[in-house]
Amino acid sequence: MREIVFDTETTGLNPLTGDRMVEIGCVELFNRVETGRTFHAYFNPQRSMPAGAEAVHGLSEAFLSDKPCFHELVDDLIDFLGDCPLVAHNASFDFGFLNHELSTCGRPLICMTRMVDTLVLARTRHPGAKHSLDALCTRYGVDRSLRIKHGALIDAQLLAQCYVELTGGRQIGLSLADTIIIEEKDSRPSEALVGERIVVQVRPPRPHAPTEEELAAHSAFLATISDPIWARLDGRG
Repeated sequence: MREIVFDTETTGLNPLTGDRMVEIGCVELFNRVETGRTFHAYFNPQRSMPAGAEAVHGLSEAFLSDKPCFHELVDDLIDFLGDCPLVAHNASFDFGFLNHELSTCGRPLICMTRMVDTLVLARTRHPGAKHSLDALCTRYGVDRSLRIKHGALIDAQLLAQCYVELTGGRQIGLSLADTIIIEEKDSRPSEALVGERIVVQVRPPRPHAPTEEELAAHSAFLATISDPIWARLDGRG
């Protein structure tokens, strides 16, 4: 199954009061494994950058001044997102900004049924604990040493690793069965791997017949039992 883990950076907290998205980072997963495909872009918000927001992500008005506007890259973003589930931390925030930007340039909104919120997953799995991205990285041993400030792509990459752990860990596809599951490595795009990433090999049966020595030992042991219950049940006692 294909999924996209994504994160956004913005000028503030509310798109309805004029805040805009200034960065988006997306990471593709296929069967909970990163494929290496990403989408990353900065956007010119065409407005000033509040000092509080810049302190969080480090994106200044000057840095963003020569970046494309959202509508210039929207087709590439929509193509990358496709129609698969979209995973984000506190996802209603990111969905709110993403859909606001899509609406602004006259594109269809992303259905909220596609939303997977890792904050909700973390609260369910670890009630009473801290649920920030930093806290999840600490809990699951995810290296966040490169995360100096908030950045959409690096945060999406960290979240992807935490999401895998939140949903079962690296062994999510394993189960007790009579088969051996072998994952094939392939450098082709993930869409080309559907239906051929997994090879099932049937394990041949192993012989379990007792040896002559084991049969003789068993008979000798039975001979030591007086008045065995099986003799009475089959009418011989």
